Amino acid sequence: MKRTASAKRNSRSNAGSISRCEDGLRRAGYVMCVKTGSFAHSLQLRKVYRRLPVKDTDHGWWRIVDDEGEDYLYPRDYFIPVSLSPAVARAVSALKD
Repeated sequence: MKRTASAKRNSRSNAGSISRCEDGLRRAGYVMCVKTGSFAHSLQLRKVYRRLPVKDTDHGWWRIVDDEGEDYLYPRDYFIPVSLSPAVARAVSALKD
């Protein structure tokens, strides 16, 4: 089926690993650490971490999987969301497991 010109213009790729909702990120995805604060022993600047889904009780905090494979809550402003291509997301996921 041929798409109309307006359909092409409005279509967007879903290739990213992060989904945005009205109140922020809800699904698992990847984030980059941009601040360590008092968590310097647990976080590394500019490192990409896996973020688990947000729960209603996690306001202002993201659940991040650390280098030991454990998940902990960290302040949201310590990270920025990153969108990885599916191939890169698979490669990063394989390294973490």
